Amino acid sequence: MQRRAFLKGSAGVGLLSVLGVAACGSDSGSASAATNATAITQVYGGGQKFIAVALEFPAEIDTAKLATADFTVAGRTVTKVYANTTAAVADTGVNGRYAIVELSADDADAALWVTGQGGGGGNGGGAPSGGAMPSGGAMPSGAQGGPPAAGADSAPTVKTASASITQVNAITAVDGTTYPAATALATNAVVTPIVDDFQQFTYADTATGESIAYNLFIPKDYDESTTYPLVLFMHDASVVGAPAQGPLVQGLGAICWASEADQAKNPCFVLAPQYATVVVQDDYQPTKQFDATINLVNSLADQYRIDTKRMYATGQSMGAMMTIGMNARHPELFAASFIVAGQWPAEQTAALSGKKLWITVSEGDTKAYPGMTAITALAEKNGAKVTHATWQGDAAAEQFASDVSTMETAKAGINFASFATGTLPAVKAGTTMEHMATWQVAYTIDGIREWIMKQSG
Repeated sequence: MQRRAFLKGSAGVGLLSVLGVAACGSDSGSASAATNATAITQVYGGGQKFIAVALEFPAEIDTAKLATADFTVAGRTVTKVYANTTAAVADTGVNGRYAIVELSADDADAALWVTGQGGGGGNGGGAPSGGAMPSGGAMPSGAQGGPPAAGADSAPTVKTASASITQVNAITAVDGTTYPAATALATNAVVTPIVDDFQQFTYADTATGESIAYNLFIPKDYDESTTYPLVLFMHDASVVGAPAQGPLVQGLGAICWASEADQAKNPCFVLAPQYATVVVQDDYQPTKQFDATINLVNSLADQYRIDTKRMYATGQSMGAMMTIGMNARHPELFAASFIVAGQWPAEQTAALSGKKLWITVSEGDTKAYPGMTAITALAEKNGAKVTHATWQGDAAAEQFASDVSTMETAKAGINFASFATGTLPAVKAGTTMEHMATWQVAYTIDGIREWIMKQSG
């Protein structure tokens, strides 16, 4: 089963334009009284999904008089219907002009993030297929989310969120107005919480001659009289070649830092580059995009009021390798880093011994786990304090909070938390491998992000 959604909330209309689709409902009934139908999507650990439709009516709808059977959506399973004051999902309905029609996230047509390399689709994973991989394991080609094999047509895509919704029963407004059953209405807008709050730019690096498309979250009420931390998130190779917003919709690694809850505690910039090509493979020889990313971080630090003593790096698989490589080559740059399912030759990582790191990896990841074990062993040999723990990958949020707290009591500079083999939800569901399943859970753990934010250079 898919892990519970990271966040429910509202946001401005943004990420994807929705193309009108022909109504495919009943030919009987009057035209819909609803003036707009908005597709609501949400990003899960395994990628973006289309999870609800919001119908806007002329008057407030009585939420107590709505029922699941009042609406049908072509090709989808309606799970819950209620009213709301905004085009957003909620735990409890309230009287409002929007009728929220929730849809099953497990529907075959729910997944919008689609990759042939196990990064999305289905119940948060996607069938493994595709190419060779950096930082993974001795798995079939592409099973752990590496770059496409030569000649493979496996570039990830983001599907358009669109649907045809039919009101099959009369519904009642608070003022007593009755809106009769109506013909189908096509969605005409999309909202994606958090994702819509990022802006897209392109950085042209004169030093390397490289260009990088990137997504940037600027803290709400940004104030130039103060300074803010910056989090750099670098995606895995399965996202290479995706549209610019790929790092925002493939999983939680970027957007978790920009959630309303996280920003309330730790307002920060969030930077998520989108790489057009693989930046580093298992030869550990990064392309110029590696250095261009460093230059991008420094450029933003000059452009905005960013606290250079509180800049953080994180990434998964290829992005984790970049995080390790950046810390090894530029140990002064980041105050702390969150490394998820990564690896690097241990003999090149002496500089990490003095860094503040939180590492997560699955013990079933046949390359990343021994790779990170070797790196932390070298750090301990060099005098670093490292705390180790094995966690159950399917633990509840409360258990993870306790697990993090226990590790924090050791006051170590490096925290190495591994997930027990076979316990990650996507692995148990058979939707992806240990490597890629790691970050579907790692970025949901609030306490790790909070620990990162406490660190200062």
